[in-house]
Amino acid sequence: MKALWKGNIPAGRLYLCYGGIQFACYRTFAQALHTLPYPIPHSAESFIAGAVAGGIATATTYPLDLLRTRFAAQGNDKIYPSLLSSVREISQKEGARGFFQGISAAIVQIVPYMGLFFATYETLRIPMGRLNLPLGSGDAVTGVFASITAKAGVFPLDLVRRRLQVQGPTRLKYIHTNIPEYKGVWRTMRTIYQAQGITGLYRGLSVSLIKAAPASGITMWTYERTLKLLKDMDADKG
Repeated sequence: MKALWKGNIPAGRLYLCYGGIQFACYRTFAQALHTLPYPIPHSAESFIAGAVAGGIATATTYPLDLLRTRFAAQGNDKIYPSLLSSVREISQKEGARGFFQGISAAIVQIVPYMGLFFATYETLRIPMGRLNLPLGSGDAVTGVFASITAKAGVFPLDLVRRRLQVQGPTRLKYIHTNIPEYKGVWRTMRTIYQAQGITGLYRGLSVSLIKAAPASGITMWTYERTLKLLKDMDADKG
């Protein structure tokens, strides 16, 4: 049963840090773009702000993302007994660069992903809001649709990111001992395509959607409720 929660500690810290940085950056850049002397379409504002916010949040929290993936890939024979030991071992054996294995794939993936996610979300949120779904659940439904659209659009890059994260001296010690050696985003993608065809680039998509879609729905519902609460508090002070 515990295997279902492998990597949960770094994952929890990742989501907390990532979410805070992402939404703070998104609001900041969206407001800045809205004040430009030459207005751009709202969907373009959302895409640009989301892409930039995703890139900044990913680069800032990437070591936690890498640790989450490596802990999840462990078998019964632990490579890293604890979070502290994993940090120490990666630092000693792989150096500072070890914490950023696959970051180029992560940035290449997250920029279009978050841009597409927020552009889709902001485009659908207003018409969805007219349905007057209970408890503001329209925001959650919109978040689910946006997540499915964005995740399906860039999934091959997400797959490459995870494959690159388990490279290094411990590559052959994970639960899947036959992990090939990959180098570089495009070479990895080409290798997977040549060996498994186009379907190989979408392995795990259904599981990823089952996880990401409801998580995004809950996140956006919480975000909108929190934003409304903060606005109401400011209005009361005024």
